[in-house]
Amino acid sequence: MTLLGGGIGFGLLAAGLTPQQAAAADRTAQSSSLSRRSSAPEGAALEAAASPSGLENRPGAGHRPGRANFERERASREARQLGDWIVDSGDNRGLPFAIVDKTDAKVFVFDAHGRLRGAAAALLGLARGDDAVPGIGDRPLSSMRPEERTTPAGRFVSALDRSIHGKVILWVDYDDAISMHPVITSNPAERRAQRLATPTPLDNRISYGCINVPPKFFDSVVRPAFTGTDGIVYVLPETKPARVVFASYDVDERARMQNAGLPVPAQLTAAAALR
Repeated sequence: MTLLGGGIGFGLLAAGLTPQQAAAADRTAQSSSLSRRSSAPEGAALEAAASPSGLENRPGAGHRPGRANFERERASREARQLGDWIVDSGDNRGLPFAIVDKTDAKVFVFDAHGRLRGAAAALLGLARGDDAVPGIGDRPLSSMRPEERTTPAGRFVSALDRSIHGKVILWVDYDDAISMHPVITSNPAERRAQRLATPTPLDNRISYGCINVPPKFFDSVVRPAFTGTDGIVYVLPETKPARVVFASYDVDERARMQNAGLPVPAQLTAAAALR
């Protein structure tokens, strides 16, 4: 994708463009110093994060699994399982985090302790898929085919930044130029605001890969949660198992084995999840 300068969000350049340009304007340009994809935390921090939730690998320790608090918000089984693993393993490293459920087209934002700050519908990449085309972040939008417009799955260290217009965005996947930002409405033909308002996720696939959310939700939930700190954005896969993408484990399975006095396999330990 053509670089326009550090920290410029294509998703926030739509104002003043033609409808045809605005249709492509939600894709974010790369900056020089922001977040990068991370399939697992860096090895140097493993020891410090080994047991933030009291994760002992001792038979009969009576471990109570950590839980993400979704309050009364409706969430899929996959989103809840991932949230519980994040809290139980401490994978978020004491940082605020968000879960993007692509199947349900929904975003959940949590504080550092796993308490829900808010949730909202989201618009996502037009194409189904969990991987970005290599080099997609350096290509012009005009070269992107419909099947290449994916929102990649994974664990992303994220940070707020501003566009040249002074609009705040949350970088998600820096390498592939993906951000979370308020919904773009400059092209009426795309009906993005209306898509967000419908009760079904079936019409929420329209963007070039960026995560569009309601402006009020971005300003009152996303922005405060990530102000003054980095955070982690977890994008759930839709074509791969979450355990493969995040090296995660089932917290209930781990607790059952531990409380039954059975040795906990390596794949169900925090250290294995954080490798």
